[in-house]
Amino acid sequence: MTTKYDAIVLGARCAGSPTAMLLARKGYRVLMVDKATFPSDTLSTHVIHPAGMEALNRWGLADALVATGCPPMKTYSFDFGFFTIAGTPQPMPDGTDTAYCPRRIILDKLLVDAAAEAGVEVREGFSVDEILVDDGVVTGLRGQDASGTSVTERAPIVIGADGRRSIVAKATKPERYNEKSALAAVYYSYWSDVPASGFEAYIRDRRGFATFPTHDGQTLIVGGWPEDEFKANRGDVEGNFLKALEQAPEFAERVRGGKREAQFKGAGDLAGFFRKPYGPGWALVGDAGYHVHPITAQGITDAFLDAERLVDALDESTSGRQTYDEAMASYQKARDEFVMPMYEMTAQFASMEPPPPEMQQLLGQVSQSQEAMDAFVSTQADTLPIPEFFARYAG
Repeated sequence: MTTKYDAIVLGARCAGSPTAMLLARKGYRVLMVDKATFPSDTLSTHVIHPAGMEALNRWGLADALVATGCPPMKTYSFDFGFFTIAGTPQPMPDGTDTAYCPRRIILDKLLVDAAAEAGVEVREGFSVDEILVDDGVVTGLRGQDASGTSVTERAPIVIGADGRRSIVAKATKPERYNEKSALAAVYYSYWSDVPASGFEAYIRDRRGFATFPTHDGQTLIVGGWPEDEFKANRGDVEGNFLKALEQAPEFAERVRGGKREAQFKGAGDLAGFFRKPYGPGWALVGDAGYHVHPITAQGITDAFLDAERLVDALDESTSGRQTYDEAMASYQKARDEFVMPMYEMTAQFASMEPPPPEMQQLLGQVSQSQEAMDAFVSTQADTLPIPEFFARYAG
């Protein structure tokens, strides 16, 4: 069957646009659709760690993001109450050592425009009604364009970059594994006049919160509490949010000196999972294939790196260097090996329970050495693999 496109990508945000852009740069004909129109906002923890910024460097987009006025974050701090681990992450191989916390209305538009400039056909305001499956093979989609006209498009591969509630995943029902129950519910908003220069996280009794500088001189403040309090606390999000901050009095005082500039956004039911990210005629990328709790703000960076892995795998298959199943199995294996250590550490943080005694002892020891603190924050910045950190300091 002759098709107009080599690939169709559902979802145009941090997983979809890079995937579509990188495929187009390799010469593939790509259609990308999204129900949103850009610029538009979305629920997000915003942070791009240095590993994600290194990816933007590879794509030639880092300078464009910096030019939007997003302030850099050079330091990371984790305040556990009894001690604080604060440091500067080691750089990535290309020298990148800085994180950013962009508003999604700015970042996503930048990525969509880059995909279009690479030759991707972008259709915004597109609603997908059905994933087309013929004899067990995904062959395309049917939906409505921005004018409401019914449209059917086909391609040899349909890529779900459409988040944890992926339409592609619902249609293909891939295997789920390494699942985690829903842990902390998360809310956030933006404040003006709350000084912040780096990545700051606070871990307290059944509470966690963090702050990052973002666009327009504002500060993003994120807070969370256990899932079992989600329903009770959402009746007064602001009151419960501000009460939680009081567990770090100096930080709470900073917030009281500022002004909240937007409504709270948030979510519960933040379960963790892995999905098998491929099958006949389809693939998953980003949150559609793997979802980690947002407390460590890994989602955007993971999406960028996942996009690169998927594009490389598809190119290996299309070129004939590997079979489709061989290339995609390698994609799945590489993804899982890369993200699993942070997935487990994130689940521990999101439990809103004190770390196990051995971890408390290790972190206490780490807090006594600047070299060790720099290494710990490097794991959070994705510049030092977690297993390497433990081999170095927990041996």
